[in-house]
Amino acid sequence: MAITSILDLQLKADSLGTAHQVLRETLVATRKFPGCLDVTVLIDNDDPAHVVLLEKWESVDHDRAYRAWRATPEGASDLGKILAAAPKLTHFAAAEGI
Repeated sequence: MAITSILDLQLKADSLGTAHQVLRETLVATRKFPGCLDVTVLIDNDDPAHVVLLEKWESVDHDRAYRAWRATPEGASDLGKILAAAPKLTHFAAAEGI
């Protein structure tokens, strides 16, 4: 069953000049990862350092495989260099019949 993962990011204010490039480079690999259906980047209108990634995955297993890969040297990105705080990850499943 497809899931939606929401990754809530708070960027360093002094990284905003390079943050979009880092996100773009990071998300190229995310979007190519097996099971990734879509990634939408949302930027807070009132706080451009607040970014939310809305990710759609074929299954929980695909999402888990992706997170595990990101924790390896091969999957590492420069995202951590632009973060002001640890990201918050939440997983959602579509409610059926509501």
